[in-house]
Amino acid sequence: MRWFSIIVLLVLATACGSGRAPVTAEEFADRAREVAGHWRDSAEREPWVAGFVPLRNLTLEPDWKSTPRWVGRSEINSAWRLETDLPVEAPAPATLRWVDGGTLSVPVLTAAAAYAGLSKPKSFVDEKCPAGGCRPLRVVAVARGEATVPSSRGEVRVPTWDFTVEGVPRPFRRVAVDPAAMGGPPRPLDDGIQEVSTYEVHAPTRLRLSYEHGVCDTTYGARVHETPEAVVVDVDVRDDDVRVCVAMGRTDVAEVTLREPLGRRVVLDSGSGLPVLPESDVHLGRFKNYDPRRS
Repeated sequence: MRWFSIIVLLVLATACGSGRAPVTAEEFADRAREVAGHWRDSAEREPWVAGFVPLRNLTLEPDWKSTPRWVGRSEINSAWRLETDLPVEAPAPATLRWVDGGTLSVPVLTAAAAYAGLSKPKSFVDEKCPAGGCRPLRVVAVARGEATVPSSRGEVRVPTWDFTVEGVPRPFRRVAVDPAAMGGPPRPLDDGIQEVSTYEVHAPTRLRLSYEHGVCDTTYGARVHETPEAVVVDVDVRDDDVRVCVAMGRTDVAEVTLREPLGRRVVLDSGSGLPVLPESDVHLGRFKNYDPRRS
């Protein structure tokens, strides 16, 4: 039992805190200027604020609760079988409209191009059909549709191609916007870790930040740096040299006050340099090897 206790203590000690080094006000100011300057000059900024950057797969998830169990296995194995003629005409461009009044004209894919995206083989195969309960996904009809998807500018209605599969209650939907007209998700600066996960605007000049940290960390306050294009935020979290701690994380909130209303400026996390989305469960820090345009 003695050796077991020693091992447990060693594990808990190594799991202590977030491992994030303390950052002085001067160090934060330097980092914030670097993050804001990188964002200002980045090729990712214009698509993020004025284009269409999707934040989900282009093949939209069906309602799995009402979908037969075999469908998931077949979809993983890309067991598609086209049994209908696809429209050949090229659709006219579509206009995307956001809640804030912003619009964007985008090219729309043909049904064949959308089906190619829907049915392309996955990077892995669980079991080749018809083994393991897998059966062909027989596409028997296709139609135009619309769906709401999350984007860098908030939720937006987009055109889709809807493919009806024999024996499946609802169609499989594929976003019909040409991926060539989309922007990609920004990547972390210097492989930094995203600390601030989301925010709420509590007043024109007050933001409530949601951030993640270790259970044994101490929060010393939040900081902000403003430019015409961005608001860089940081939460001063330190582990205070705690020697023994459980390896658990938690989410807390902190507030910052701005000199001027946020307006259309982008909120950036100082650690990763990534944009933070308002009241969202989408964290770009998890997109390191993921690009919805390739989904």
